[in-house]
Amino acid sequence: MGITATPERVTPPVATAAAAATPPGRMWRALLPIAIAAIIALVPPPDGLAQHAWYFFAIFAGVIVGLMLEPLPGGAVGLIGVAAVAVLAPYVLFAPAELARPGFKPANAALAWALSGFSNGTVWLIFGAFMFALGYEKTGLGKRIALWLVEKMGRRTLTLGYAVTIADTVLAPFTPSNTARSGGTIYPVIRNLPALYDSKPNDPSARRIGSYIMWVAIATTCITSSMFLTALAPNLLAVELVNKTAKVSFTWMEWFVAFAPVGILMLVAIPLVTYWLYPPQVKSGEEVPAWARAELGRMGGVTSRELELAILVLLALGLWIFGGDVINATTVALVVIGLMLAMNVVSWDDIVKNSPAWNTLAWFATLVALADGLNRVGFVKWFADSVAAHLTGFPPFAVMIVLVLVFFFTHYLFASITAHVTALLPVMLAVGSTIPGMNMPQFALLLCLTLGIMGVLTPYATGPSPVYYGSGYLPGKDYWRLGVVFGLIFVAAFLVVTLPWMAVVGGR
Repeated sequence: MGITATPERVTPPVATAAAAATPPGRMWRALLPIAIAAIIALVPPPDGLAQHAWYFFAIFAGVIVGLMLEPLPGGAVGLIGVAAVAVLAPYVLFAPAELARPGFKPANAALAWALSGFSNGTVWLIFGAFMFALGYEKTGLGKRIALWLVEKMGRRTLTLGYAVTIADTVLAPFTPSNTARSGGTIYPVIRNLPALYDSKPNDPSARRIGSYIMWVAIATTCITSSMFLTALAPNLLAVELVNKTAKVSFTWMEWFVAFAPVGILMLVAIPLVTYWLYPPQVKSGEEVPAWARAELGRMGGVTSRELELAILVLLALGLWIFGGDVINATTVALVVIGLMLAMNVVSWDDIVKNSPAWNTLAWFATLVALADGLNRVGFVKWFADSVAAHLTGFPPFAVMIVLVLVFFFTHYLFASITAHVTALLPVMLAVGSTIPGMNMPQFALLLCLTLGIMGVLTPYATGPSPVYYGSGYLPGKDYWRLGVVFGLIFVAAFLVVTLPWMAVVGGR
């Protein structure tokens, strides 16, 4: 049974036909990324940047434009970009000194680089999230949970948004992988909600409710990832790098106290702000909870396969929360997928036919390689050093704000927060330490607290991003536009609220 809806009310008659297919892409969408890359490559490289690094950046910029315009699926765009770099590796990936090294084989080294993203743990954790979602779908457990949520909170779409926010916030302090938390636990449940309102992926009906719920979920997990030291693995890496580089240390409570005022404010605001800026077409419906109760009655009692999946999900969640020192989060996902196969919760054919999962795997793996290449050729360090050179003589407070903004928005160049931390955090700390009067504890903590919220910027900015982007409810143009808008909101609120608050609590 489907549900049709007016923008304000929901009633449950027969489902309507799907909307017209998306019109074919225009030729300019395919030509513009190539033109952008060619134009950048033809411009002489800036002072201090090697020619091969500039060529690599040109290709990277072309790929990003391609991802925005989507002349082809994201995975295809990323694969073409990686293939182009691998073919042109002697000119775009390796410095002359590397090529001159005895025994160096550029073809083999380029292939190793091109495939490096496929060995990235986060990439496979994202893939695991899709498999968990498949299990929820095959067993019916996801539909059951979704119907229960609709029954309890389905009278208003806004309250569903708050349900998603609460769920992520409760899990966040104990789950240091936001991919596991949001992509592997939250997403497999909420992906069943839109269909209950006849909101379909890759269809104009996605805006009925699916788009709203998916954006609330990814925006929320970005906030909770910044709010708790233990909610994002790169947070822990950042603390270690700050300790080694700047000789400054933070406790869990210091981290939480510094971010809590703006974090709580944003968590309360996100469902409502999204409701205003990216409104669902379905706002409310008194009949929906009754319909959900009837559907639950038709489903009958919980089946053995649902119980098996629930046990496996709880096992994964328990290991993600408490087993981080013993077993890697990605290993947990792979083990649980293996158990799902062994227990026939899903079949191998089900996994093989899950094209969104494989598409996302290829897409994110190629982006990880491309983003790592920016650091490898020295572009990232050159960019940070160039910014620092223009800040000499400015007041330390102004420099601190500029560097935090640079650190935040350069995440457009990264497909991994871990890579961003590793490449840029030590550089930013080193730059800050050269500014007379800089409050280094405050500066270091400000940089670290942005790591979660910067994940809202792009469809590849943090682990769960490709999961929600691949859901079919957040079209590319919407995702990029929302990323800019919410990125600006997040960083503005962060600075406006956190800087005065740090002054109140004693310099941090």
